Amino acid sequence: MLYEFANGIINRGPLDVFFILITDVPGCIGLGFRTAAGFIAVVISLFYIAKKALSKPELLMALRLVVLFEAGYWFLSFFMSGIWGLVAFADPSVGFGGLILMTIMNTLPCFVQSIGLVSVLIKLFLELAPNKPPKNAIKWGLITGAFYVFVFWLNNTGMWIAALVEKGIDYITLYPSNMFSFLFSTVGLYLLALYTAYFAKKSMRAESIEMINLHTVGAIVTLVGLYFGTNYVMWIFLGSVGGWGSWYAWILGHNLDLWTMSLPLVGLPMLFQPKLKS
Repeated sequence: MLYEFANGIINRGPLDVFFILITDVPGCIGLGFRTAAGFIAVVISLFYIAKKALSKPELLMALRLVVLFEAGYWFLSFFMSGIWGLVAFADPSVGFGGLILMTIMNTLPCFVQSIGLVSVLIKLFLELAPNKPPKNAIKWGLITGAFYVFVFWLNNTGMWIAALVEKGIDYITLYPSNMFSFLFSTVGLYLLALYTAYFAKKSMRAESIEMINLHTVGAIVTLVGLYFGTNYVMWIFLGSVGGWGSWYAWILGHNLDLWTMSLPLVGLPMLFQPKLKS
């Protein structure tokens, strides 16, 4: 994220271009917020590895900052891009088909992320207050996790639809690896999002973290990481099957969710974690 933040500032383009001014500039600031969130998370991890205990208030404050900065990232990076997508509706040259495609791959995902996801993150931030009961934070933590998986599905499905519009149906029917990636994105991630939502709803009444099935959390976290990791490794070994296009440009060049490839490092230990005793 630090690399993308610096790269965005250096290569953001001329500020006298209106599109860059209202989308790329807020996006760069948003990347700065997520970079800060990542820095805090890394510092907390280093304290843990060094076995230097932080007090509960210190940990809670750090966690609240991570959540707040993450909300800042999603809002600043995508809200104005969603607005820019709406501007296209006033341009008759775009055409009906172009408006539908822009809505699927840009406007709708940007608003879901910058409004919906930000709303649940802010609610989680508020529920993590020291004077609030843990069950409220657990409830909104579960909702936030489910929302993340839904956002991943929405983004990647939209980009696959864009790729099919660009390349045609042969892009998946003639290439088994593309068919696998397409189904993995549109069906696999959707089923995972549904199950995550079901698990979140079932676990919302938990009074403490000990009442949450961490094995299931570990499985969900691992599968999310494997989705992104599998697509990336497939490209390493197979290349841009069927030719470069919207899908590969997204998953490899513009996808700031590739950090999730590291999630199995968290999820797999949770799968084998002994059941916590309340």
